[in-house]
Amino acid sequence: NGPMGPLPVLLFLVVGQSQDPATPPNDAPTTIPGIGRFDWAVKSTIGPASLLTGVLNSTWGTVFNHPREYGESFDGFAKRYGLRMTGVATSNVTEAGLGAIWGEDPRYHRDHAEPFRSRFSRTLKMTFLSENRDGRLTPAYARYIAIAGTNVLSDAWRPDSDRGPVNTIDRIGMGFGGRLLGNLWEEFWPDVKKHMFFVKH
Repeated sequence: NGPMGPLPVLLFLVVGQSQDPATPPNDAPTTIPGIGRFDWAVKSTIGPASLLTGVLNSTWGTVFNHPREYGESFDGFAKRYGLRMTGVATSNVTEAGLGAIWGEDPRYHRDHAEPFRSRFSRTLKMTFLSENRDGRLTPAYARYIAIAGTNVLSDAWRPDSDRGPVNTIDRIGMGFGGRLLGNLWEEFWPDVKKHMFFVKH
């Protein structure tokens, strides 16, 4: 069986759909409703940044044949991509559901008005922090639990050569690295797209 077991999904359906306050005025912190958590989990799993990261990660694993049980063929690439995708989906659903308990907002909010250095620094900072219901920055506890927990549990179905503490720590690091890439995409891709394509106003 793959990592998309019923527990994280059930947790999301029960907790993630809790009644958060309606969107407040622009000068007040913005909360995320249950459906917003669902949308975030889907986008973070199959959005452009996640899909691109999956291609890079699976290509790297295929070139260096890790895990070795999958081989260096296209079939091995597909297995690596699928394994990562199910793990990312489980982690995102878990983060969205757990975060609803204490009001942790999993979304990244870009700030295009700031200088480049401040914006880049924000992408790094928000890899490990999140906004709570009051709009204050706090440690992203749900993210820590989701990324670390799902990677520890995934040892149960991973190939033998991809198990153990060292591999688990590597995967946890890549999980946060993937979040950083997602933040960079959210922050800078709109600007890149604006310069790449002619947009009719």
